Amino acid sequence: MIALVLALVAAAPAPAQKYAPGTGPNPIIIRNNAGGNVMEMVRYRQNLARSGRPVQFRGYCDSACTILTTLPNSCLGPGAMIGFHAPRIPHTKIIPPLVDEIMGNFYRNGIRQKWFSTWRHQLKIQRIDAKTYARLDPEVRLCRR
Repeated sequence: MIALVLALVAAAPAPAQKYAPGTGPNPIIIRNNAGGNVMEMVRYRQNLARSGRPVQFRGYCDSACTILTTLPNSCLGPGAMIGFHAPRIPHTKIIPPLVDEIMGNFYRNGIRQKWFSTWRHQLKIQRIDAKTYARLDPEVRLCRR
């Protein structure tokens, strides 16, 4: 199941033109996003990648939103806060099977390690700032401003 979802994501056509974060057309700003349905966020991620436009994170990005932070055309703003917690069926404490693994496959480096060792089991959100995120995942870009 996970392999199928990731294969579908990988099969999405590449954007016609790419821009480095902070350059090119007006960026897409993701500000104060609480997350939501993981599969809907996977589709949104595909659309953002296809757009080729820079994506900037401002304010907080929690829960399912966090899978967007590894987009190649994205950067974290100076005040960005990224929040992780166990995925769960809305209004319950039930962690659905496979959803945590789908999310984890979008993370890299120390973020991925923290996700699989700790965050995916915690019901309470664990927020980190952009600089802490960058220390855990050196591949992430920080926005210039």
